[in-house]
Amino acid sequence: MDAPAANSAPSANSAKSKNGPSDLSARAGENVENDGTAKTTADRFGTFFVVSIGLLALFASYFGSIRLVEIALEREIQARVENAIVVTHFNRPVIPQVKERIDRSVRNSRWIKFGGLRVSTLVLARDGVTWLYVDGHGTPPTPEGLAPTDMIGEWLNYLPATAEVSVTLPHTAPISNAILFVFTAVFLRFAYLANQHQSGQESERLEEALRVRDQAARRTEEIEFELAATRMRLSEIVPIEREHGEEIDALQQERENLQRKLIDLAAREESLRGEADSATELASEVRTLEDLLEEATGDLDARDGEIGRLEQSLRKASKASDRAENAKVKAVELMARRFRTLYKTIEIDDRAITDISSLGDESLRLKAEESVKRLAEEADNVAVRRKVGGLPGYVQVFELGFAGKGRIYYTRGKSKRFRILLVGAKNSQPTDLEYLSRLPKSEFS
Repeated sequence: MDAPAANSAPSANSAKSKNGPSDLSARAGENVENDGTAKTTADRFGTFFVVSIGLLALFASYFGSIRLVEIALEREIQARVENAIVVTHFNRPVIPQVKERIDRSVRNSRWIKFGGLRVSTLVLARDGVTWLYVDGHGTPPTPEGLAPTDMIGEWLNYLPATAEVSVTLPHTAPISNAILFVFTAVFLRFAYLANQHQSGQESERLEEALRVRDQAARRTEEIEFELAATRMRLSEIVPIEREHGEEIDALQQERENLQRKLIDLAAREESLRGEADSATELASEVRTLEDLLEEATGDLDARDGEIGRLEQSLRKASKASDRAENAKVKAVELMARRFRTLYKTIEIDDRAITDISSLGDESLRLKAEESVKRLAEEADNVAVRRKVGGLPGYVQVFELGFAGKGRIYYTRGKSKRFRILLVGAKNSQPTDLEYLSRLPKSEFS
């Protein structure tokens, strides 16, 4: 906070203090007035609504009551007329008796004399043509001196008669006025109670307005007291705030200088940390490379030793393989010389001798040699198993079995009787047949 701001605050507060209480009281008065106006308008509308409903209820009740009274009186008059048209004296004409009885029971009724009730009575004879009574008037009366037979005929024609009564209660009748008076009294009582209720509400609103006004006045006094105390405090605080403002400005400048120095130190620290991190990373990389170099050197030594051992093993294996191959070749050569020396009557191909030598079991080689011996010495007694099929037409090859699964494939020799082409087994039959099919035609001519 600086000095100008401190100086401007008291002036603003003083301006507010001058106008504050009056503004508050004015606003409070306006609120109360607005509230009272709104409530008065609502109450007036409510009063109009209540009065309107009351008037509607008054008229509805009045007209409904008039109609109910008419219905009740109509039933009563109808009953009286029906009793009146029942004639019991047979010595007089019918029409005078009906008129007298109806006048006596209906026209002399208190509802008609004093209540203002209007009654319209119609009595129709049995023949449906003659009116016996029409509102006090009927057909001309029959002479009194009728013969008894004529009197009986009149009775038979007129009786029993039918009566129709219509009752009307005018609004000017005393009964209508009495009903209207009763309902009007009820309505006035209702209006009086509604007015009393509204007056009570008006009194409550007036008391509420007075209470709000008193509260606003008390609050105004409190605010004036608080404003006076605030003015006194401000008058004491302003000089102190001016001094504090100068100190605050100096401290803010010093703070800015310190912040700039801190920024420079942070940048320097960051650069030093970057250099230290770079040196540490380089040292770590050097150590890692040295470790990798040591591991690679050890691996190379191990691999060199393994390579040496493998070379020695390879040389030994090569020597052993050469010796085995030489031994096998010698064995094949010895077997060829022996077979060609012993079995001069047949031709034996080198492939057949190699196949016999390749038989893994010595017993198989002996059985194969036995079959060769039989083929050489007992050619006529050797049972040919079958001719080999699936070969070209110029290839005439036969097979001779031995040891169950062994096969000796032979054909006719060029200079001797038979020629052994190859020796195989059941599992090598496809390879053997392929070899035989590739033999040239000159081998069989």
